[in-house]
Formats: sequence, structure tokens, C-alpha cells
Amino acid sequence: MADSFGPVSGEGGVSGEDGVVTGVGMDGGGPRKEPIRVLVVDDHALFRRGLEIVLAQEEDILVIGEAGDGAEAVDKAADLLPDIVLMDVRMPKRGGIEACTSIKEVAPSAKIIMLTISDEEADLYDAIKAGATGYLLKEISTDEVATAIRAVADGQSQISPSMASKLLTEFKSMIQRTDERRLVPAPRLTDRELEVLKLVATGMNNRDIAKELFISENTVKNHVRNILEKLQLHSRMEAVVYAMREKILEIR
Repeated sequence: MADSFGPVSGEGGVSGEDGVVTGVGMDGGGPRKEPIRVLVVDDHALFRRGLEIVLAQEEDILVIGEAGDGAEAVDKAADLLPDIVLMDVRMPKRGGIEACTSIKEVAPSAKIIMLTISDEEADLYDAIKAGATGYLLKEISTDEVATAIRAVADGQSQISPSMASKLLTEFKSMIQRTDERRLVPAPRLTDRELEVLKLVATGMNNRDIAKELFISENTVKNHVRNILEKLQLHSRMEAVVYAMREKILEIR
């Protein structure tokens, strides 16, 4: 596989000089005792093999299986219960976005990273709605594939910078189109949950939110879990979209 992958962006983070953006996590983080179990899904066997070779060099990552299309991916996910599914968008028989929803049903704990050549905004939005936690273009460097896998396994969301820029542009347009709407906070959230959601939307991780609100990190995790359940969202990324759509967080 050519060493031609580019920088990776994390949800709601701060960009450094190298173009990498640090993400925010659902979990507090900490050393993992077991390797991250990865299912590789792509319709090109040579690309799958290249990813396996790259990831085999990482002691904390273990490729446990591969699939050539979305239908096979769902079956493999049900059997293997991977931690991470690294999956292409466009594939025969069943595409990656369509497979996302089914994989979340048969392997709820699996986190899905779309690794694709598609820079279409519609694919990005559909992938997020289907439950994907990451969306990376195949132009990212090989070294950053492992970095992205670790980040998502730790609860972060990862998006290639060019796609993250498109998301922010869409968020801004969304807010401008709804300027006439009354600014009403989510009625189903408690005041504390609303505080947590605002901080999540600004890119703060659980540890920083806990310090800001003078509560424990576990309490923050519980609030985030309750927020996602109440709003019927799948990830922190969707929570950010919701916060911006409802004008809980303003983009300036």
C-alpha cells in the first residue's frame, strides 16, 4: 500500500502546526491492557493487505479479520465483535454507510471509521447519521491510520481536516438558515446536562469538563451517556451537530 495517507483531524480539537487536530473523548482514557481488535473492510484485496501489513507493526493493534463488502462486514462483525471497523464507503453488494447501521445492531460496542476516497459532503453526513465515529480520506499517511484507530478506541471522533472544514461550513449555514427560530434549549435535558453538552460542543474532553464543573469524571461520563440516550444520538460528533443546530453553541 502506498504511503499516501494525509493528516487526521479530531472532533472539536485544536489544530497544531502539523495539521493534526486533537479530538475529544467519550471515555477518560488511560492505558489499554488488551490490543485494539480491528476488522478491515474494503473491496480491494491489495488495499486490505496493505492495511494489515501496516497495522501488524503496531503492538497494541490486532487485525482480527477482513471483508470485501458491506454484507460480509456485517456477518464478520457479528462473529468477531471487533473494537474498531475500518471500512470503505463505496463497495459492491452493500456499501459501507448502509452497513454501518447493521453493524451497530449486531456489534453495538464496535466503533466505525470510514476510510475512503469519497470527499462528498453527503457521504460524510450520511456516515455520521449511520453511526460512524470517524471519516478519513485515503490520502492520510499510513502512520496516522494507527493513531486514528487508537483515538477512536479511546472515545474520540476523527475526521480528515478537509472534511471537518466542510462540516463547519455546513454547521454555519445551518445556523444562518434558522436565525429566525426562537433560541430554546433542549427541553428534555436537565440544566446540568445542558451545561455538559455546551462544553462537549466546544471540544472539551471529560477530564476538562469535570474540572470546569467541579464534578467527577465518572459523573461527566454518565451525563454524556444520558444526553446521547435522551437525544437519540450515537456519538459526541452528533451531539455537536445537535448543539449547533439548536443554537446551543454559536459559531462565530
